[in-house]
Amino acid sequence: MKRIFVILAAIMTLGAMQAQVLEENESAQVYYSPKTSVTLDFTYTVETQVRGQFADFAESMLDIKDAVTETSTSYEIKDVRIGTCTSTDYSRPHKVKTEAGFPVLLNINDRGLLTGYNVPLPEKKTAPKHEEQTRSNKPKAPKMQAPPYPEDVLKAATPEAQAFEVAKQIFHLRETRMYLINGEVEHAPADGKAMELVLDELNRQEQELTRLFVGEKKTRREHKTIRVEPTNDGQLLFFSDENGFTDGDNIDADTIEVRMVCQQQTRKAPEVVEKKNNKKSVPEMTQIVYNIPGNCLVNVLYKGRSLADREVPVAQLGIDVALPKSMFTGSELPKIIFSEKTGNIVSISK
Repeated sequence: MKRIFVILAAIMTLGAMQAQVLEENESAQVYYSPKTSVTLDFTYTVETQVRGQFADFAESMLDIKDAVTETSTSYEIKDVRIGTCTSTDYSRPHKVKTEAGFPVLLNINDRGLLTGYNVPLPEKKTAPKHEEQTRSNKPKAPKMQAPPYPEDVLKAATPEAQAFEVAKQIFHLRETRMYLINGEVEHAPADGKAMELVLDELNRQEQELTRLFVGEKKTRREHKTIRVEPTNDGQLLFFSDENGFTDGDNIDADTIEVRMVCQQQTRKAPEVVEKKNNKKSVPEMTQIVYNIPGNCLVNVLYKGRSLADREVPVAQLGIDVALPKSMFTGSELPKIIFSEKTGNIVSISK
């Protein structure tokens, strides 16, 4: 964040507001109001099922009743979080001229958004240095690699005969594991750690061969963030159990309805009245304005149920309110922090 001081030698119109014009040789600071978009962060799962090569013989040879019989991929929405993101509204510029007796001490960030008045600039955070992790030079125990297809399988003439040979290998691994556990082998591992490594390897080999029958199921979680503009028209998204997020041309897709009720800010800021000689007068205002945002109620519906609802502040539905000059008189200037997201005042202190 930095203070930007602008001096232009030509006339320049800023955005759609004709009143905000920098004239020739005019000195001023210019900032913009923020603009709010609604973000929908969806969490969904992707489940992939891969049919095993010997799925047809899973129940008859290994008594496996839940083998994957068809390769498929399915998607399911689990959650959605409603949030906001901020951009710069170049249609709402604000110009603050340099005046005698009125210090213009605005903090404006790189995106042209007002963040503070008479407050220290935040220090830039440097990424922490990560210490290099030392890798152990200790060699890892070699793993016995089981061939996916034992030799007898390759010699089998039919798929059923191949499945039978693989099943025999699985039963042999189970038998070997049982002998090791019961101490019924001549050359048993020397210690407990070695025994653990051997048993782990036997389990791994059995799982690889069993996968040829039972198939494979994998589930992963994914995120998709969609940005929508706050409008009473709402928006439709499309999600398919077979393809995930898709367009409206997919006849298998279900509709995700994003309903939004937007409310323009209409309330006025409290009127400031100064008393001079027992007479009330309207105070003189500065060119520093802050934004009182409107709001938008967002509701996300899918398959007849509400996934999430939340009311969020929307900067562009707000109104601009000028700060009175009386705030900036005296020996000590106020310290004001503004919200980058809404343009509203966060705090005022001296």
